[in-house]
Amino acid sequence: MPITRLLIDSNFTPEQRHVLELAFDATLRKFNLVDRNDPICEIIARKIIEIGTNGVTNAVAMSEIAFRQLGPVRPPVAEKSPRTG
Repeated sequence: MPITRLLIDSNFTPEQRHVLELAFDATLRKFNLVDRNDPICEIIARKIIEIGTNGVTNAVAMSEIAFRQLGPVRPPVAEKSPRTG
C-alpha cells in the first residue's frame, strides 16, 4: 500500500496516519482502483498527504477534496441543434 510506505518517516501521529489511510482507501474506491501497484495509487497517496498537511482532518473531506482535484475532467456538453423536419 503506497500511503503506508510514504508515511513511515512522517511526523503524523498514529491517529492522523489512520485518518490518512481511511481517506486513501475511500479515494481508491471512488476511482474504482483495486491494484495497489498502479502508479496512480501513489499519486493519490501523495495528494491525500498534501491535503492532510494543509490541515484537513476528516477522512471523508480529504477523500472528496482529492477526488475533486484528481478526478476526471468532463468535457463540456455540446448543445444539441434543433431538428428541422
